[in-house]
Amino acid sequence: MTAPARVVLGVGGGIAAYKACELLRLFTESGHDVRVVPTRDALRFVGEPTWAALSGHPVSAEVWDGVHEVPHVRIGKEADLVVVAPATADLLAKAAGGFAGDLLTATLLTARCPVVFAPAMHTEMWEHPATRANVATLRERGAYVLDPAVGRLTGADTGPGRLPDPEDIFAFCRRLLAARRGDLAGRRVVVTAGGTREPIDPVRFIGNRSSGLQGYALAATAAARGAEVTLIAANTALADPAGVKVIRVETALEMREAVFEAAAHADAVVMAAAVADFRPAAPSESKIKKTDAEPEPIRLVKNPDILAELCARRREGGADAPGVIVGFAAETDDVLANGRAKLRRKGCDLLVVNQVGAGLGFGTPDNAATVLGADGSAVEVPRGPKEALADVVWDLVAARLPGRTAEVGRPPVSAS
Repeated sequence: MTAPARVVLGVGGGIAAYKACELLRLFTESGHDVRVVPTRDALRFVGEPTWAALSGHPVSAEVWDGVHEVPHVRIGKEADLVVVAPATADLLAKAAGGFAGDLLTATLLTARCPVVFAPAMHTEMWEHPATRANVATLRERGAYVLDPAVGRLTGADTGPGRLPDPEDIFAFCRRLLAARRGDLAGRRVVVTAGGTREPIDPVRFIGNRSSGLQGYALAATAAARGAEVTLIAANTALADPAGVKVIRVETALEMREAVFEAAAHADAVVMAAAVADFRPAAPSESKIKKTDAEPEPIRLVKNPDILAELCARRREGGADAPGVIVGFAAETDDVLANGRAKLRRKGCDLLVVNQVGAGLGFGTPDNAATVLGADGSAVEVPRGPKEALADVVWDLVAARLPGRTAEVGRPPVSAS
């Protein structure tokens, strides 16, 4: 954990406001200085004395209290992190619209630090087009809007809209605070994620099990550490990471074109996507019908090796080649031997080697890997959240960027 931070805990007017007391406890017991800024409606659920006693600071929802200290400007400007929990539909709308009618919304407008919203509302409110548009707007501006949990809501209702567990919110915020060092500030990085699909006919394809979770974790972590991030996503169903430019592709050929365009003048490229090795030579233009006869064999051709091409361009002295190139290798057996052979063959700087299957890798929230370096190094990353592996990868990348040093081998920042 980095040095104690100045945290603003905004509390919206929802029944889940009582859970924010636990979130406040997690922050204060970790040594952080927390200022609670509730809305007027939030104080109808949890009173001002409770927040003041737990935080050690006076509490108000009004811009008129302590006017001589200009709190509506000072609180946001001085904060290292603002987290709003619960973030109601009304509060998300006001934040997206730039309203400043109370101390919390004014604080959100003046904050120049990471801002996290943890939504809590009924399912119908969360799924309403207006709320979805407000969430998209906030994410485009760089705010972090967590997805709500699924479970029991107020009354007998059940569905998406439940406030995420306070420990999960705290873990996410802890990662952002740990990334305050901004060691990737001013750097342009490209990350690929997901799995390509190679069409057999208009309705069928050759694909793989990649969900894109690791690539998205890499993109979000790089953004939190100050980088300008382009994420090239192949066939994922994940929400766009806050503050990240997302380019969507489907096939390996589309991925290749997008990577070479985005990689021009990039400081680093991390190829986390699972790119198909082969594609049908002649996809059918219409759906292949099932008949009594055996189907015709599908002839495959090789897809381009994007990682190897990228490394070859750099060896040839391309002026627009990235400074650091990272590959991924998903293996089922002889993991390290296959990984070292691939590292030599591809020519990248780092290769993240992980075993897939047995509950690891594709589609899971956690991962374990060994990061091999072209310099002979090997960093073991024990099983943990994919965000923790992402932090290790960026630590190693930062250490190899021209003109920049980093703490190689420091303990990974865990999100749990």
